[in-house]
Amino acid sequence: MAEKSSRLAGFYKLSIEERAQTVAEWAGLDGAEKAALMGEGLTPEQANHMIENVVGTYALPLGIAANFQINGRDYLIPMVVEEPSVVAAISHAAKLIREGGGFQAEVTAPVMIGQIQVLDLPDLEAASATLEAHREELLEQANCCDPLMLRLGGGARGISFRPLPETPAGPMLVVHLHYDVRDAMGANTINTAVEAIAPMVAELTGGRTNLRILSNLADQRLATARGVVPAELLARGEFTGPEAAQRIAEANAFAVADPYRAATHNKGIMNGIDAVVIATGNDWRAIEAGAHAYAARTGRYSALTDWHVNENGDLAGELTLPMAVGTVGGATRVHPTAQVALKILGVGSAQELAMVLACVGLAQNLAAIYALSTVGIQKGHMRLHARQVALAAGARPEQVEAIASQLIAEGKILLTRAEELVREAP
Repeated sequence: MAEKSSRLAGFYKLSIEERAQTVAEWAGLDGAEKAALMGEGLTPEQANHMIENVVGTYALPLGIAANFQINGRDYLIPMVVEEPSVVAAISHAAKLIREGGGFQAEVTAPVMIGQIQVLDLPDLEAASATLEAHREELLEQANCCDPLMLRLGGGARGISFRPLPETPAGPMLVVHLHYDVRDAMGANTINTAVEAIAPMVAELTGGRTNLRILSNLADQRLATARGVVPAELLARGEFTGPEAAQRIAEANAFAVADPYRAATHNKGIMNGIDAVVIATGNDWRAIEAGAHAYAARTGRYSALTDWHVNENGDLAGELTLPMAVGTVGGATRVHPTAQVALKILGVGSAQELAMVLACVGLAQNLAAIYALSTVGIQKGHMRLHARQVALAAGARPEQVEAIASQLIAEGKILLTRAEELVREAP
C-alpha cells in the first residue's frame, strides 16, 4: 500500500463536498463519520448530557490543514477556527518546513502534577521531612483509586514539596504529586489521587489541607517541535530568501525580549494549537493556561519559540510547551465530530497528539512572523477578511467573491462600503 501524502494539490479549489470526500477517503471514514465531518455531529440530545441547561448547539468552521510531515509521517490536520487565513497560512508554513525535511518532534512522559495546599504548620521544613519519610506510603495511597490506569502503565511517579513561607494566608506547604496519566488528559485521575492522599498528608504533618487539585502548568509533560526552512524558499516581495530569514529571526528576538510583543507572538502560536485542541474535544483553556504560564516560568513573560539562522544559512525553529491532551475520556469520546477529527489525525496515543500540536504551533508561528516581517499581516489576510465583511453586509453566497474583489480593488474593506455594494448588486 502506498504511503498517504498530505500534499493535497488544489484542495482549496474543491467544493465542500469534494473536500469532505477527499478527507473521508484519506481517513477511511464511513458514511456516518463523513456526515459528522460535514456538520451532522453533536445533537442537542447529546449536548444535554454534556453540560447543564442546554438549549442547542453552536457550530464553528472545521477546516483541514495540509502538507504536514512529522517524524517522517504525513498528517492531515483538522482545525476548528473562525479566524480567516489561519488554515491557509499554516498549510503554507508546513509546506515550507516539509521542504527542509519536515518536522521533528519529541515528547516527555505524560506526567501531570496534582497539588495539595497544607496550612497551619509550625515548621514547613519539618513537615516536608516527615512527608519525605513516608513517600512510599503516600505513593501507594495515590495508586489506590484507578486500577485501570495502573494496568495501562500509568500511576504515581513521585512526590515533591514546595514551601511557601510568605503568602497572604500565611506560611503554607504545597505537596506536588507527579502522576503518569497515559492517554488521558488526566484531570479526573489527578484530582481523585490528591484527594485520596490529603487525609494522610494532614495526619502526618499535623496541618490542615485545603485545595486538592491538578495544576495546568504541566511542565513535566512537554512537547517539542523543530523544523528547518531552506532560506531560498523564503524570498518574498522585495526581500531575498536570506533577508527574509534574518527578518524572521529578528522578529523572534523582539518577542524574546519584550513581553508586549511576546503576548501577541504566543497568541499566534495558540491560533493553530487551540483550533486542533477544540477539533479533538480537548480542553483548550487548560492548554492556553499551561502555555502562557510556561512562557513566564523564568519570572518574565517571553516567546515560546526560537527562530534563528543556522550554520547553513537556513531558518531553523523550535517550540517547547506543556501539552496536557488526551485521546480517551471527556469530550474526545463523547462528541462525534471530535472522534472523527481524531480518526483523521490517526494518532495512536496522547503523546503522538501532543507532538502534532507542537508542530502545528510552530507552523502557525512561522506563518505569522513570516508575513509580519515581510509583506505585512494585512496583505495575505485581506481577501478572507473582505469575504467576511461582504457576508456581514448581507451579501448572498453567489455575491461574496465579486463584492470582496471590489472592496480590495478600492482599498476600502469597510462594512459601510460593502453594504452599498450589496444594495447596488443585481
